[in-house]
Amino acid sequence: MATTAPIPIIDISAEGANQAQVAKELVDAAVEYGFVYIKNAGRDISTEQIENAFNISRILFGSPLEDKQKCKIEKNNQGWSGMHTETLDPKTQRVGDFKEGFNFGPFITGKATQPIPESIQGHQEELSVFREACHELCRKLMLLFGIGLGVDPPDFFTAAHSPTSPSGSILRFLYYPPPSSTPSALDSDVRAGAHSDYGSVTLLFRLRGQAGLEILEPRTGTWAPVPVVPPGTEDDAQPPILVNIGDLLSYWTNGLLRSTVHRVAFSSDVTDGESTHDPRYSVVYFCHPANDTPLEPVPSQRVAAFHGHDEAAKAYIDSNPYAERKVLTALEHLQTRLRATYLEMYENGEEGK
Repeated sequence: MATTAPIPIIDISAEGANQAQVAKELVDAAVEYGFVYIKNAGRDISTEQIENAFNISRILFGSPLEDKQKCKIEKNNQGWSGMHTETLDPKTQRVGDFKEGFNFGPFITGKATQPIPESIQGHQEELSVFREACHELCRKLMLLFGIGLGVDPPDFFTAAHSPTSPSGSILRFLYYPPPSSTPSALDSDVRAGAHSDYGSVTLLFRLRGQAGLEILEPRTGTWAPVPVVPPGTEDDAQPPILVNIGDLLSYWTNGLLRSTVHRVAFSSDVTDGESTHDPRYSVVYFCHPANDTPLEPVPSQRVAAFHGHDEAAKAYIDSNPYAERKVLTALEHLQTRLRATYLEMYENGEEGK
């Protein structure tokens, strides 16, 4: 059996939990791994909501190709992307990712603000409610990060992620066809290229038995599988929600919180009960701050003390390629990353909203 990534499991919603202790554990996990499992007891997002999201995803990707093509992804990062459209690791990938995706932007009064396939028109209200629940869970995490880092005020991050402010936040459905249906794939290919996420935090929902996700272990520099159901969660109604730090939160904290590189592999040393031979579905929520948020260091003594003042800090920054801020606002950063990911769309000058 493969040696899995030693990612901590935290229950952020347990009754009677010490908020300060939970915040400390969350920050410690973000500093060391950039990933953390959030125990999912249905208090923040219900089992029914998650199962329904996967059901809608299956309907969407089973839609006729021509219906999905009418909703093709545009420069606002909303819409459908077909096989090989996205190249998450353009420097090393031979071809684009072996997956389909659909990105949902904001909903207004329960209605999508973008074209969506006819097959899911009747599910807009459910999608809107699920997206709102994801964003509120992210804001809860942001408050805990503020507390754990000693930010003054502690709601600094939460305030920057107002649900009413324009942002790059995206609810994304992903479908990876089974390897048997992609015979053109080489041993060196991956289902999704190595990358870090662009925003503040990411919520990842997965289905039992569907392997493939790997992280680049920060301390060893080797790829390690991330099981859907880590030890201790086997009897939970739902697998834990996997949370990872994005580039923006790493920038904000001068690299103290780690944005860890990850990928989805065709075959790997999977854990017991998991396989990469079947289709893989995942539901992801990418949480971003308001577009005009300046990526300046947060008001935290711990963050300020970390900022490259000693050799240990310098070594850490050198090992974390997202530790140094390179952009001014959240929107500018997102546009830079999207241009690299969807190079063909931008080179062809395709118009987008």
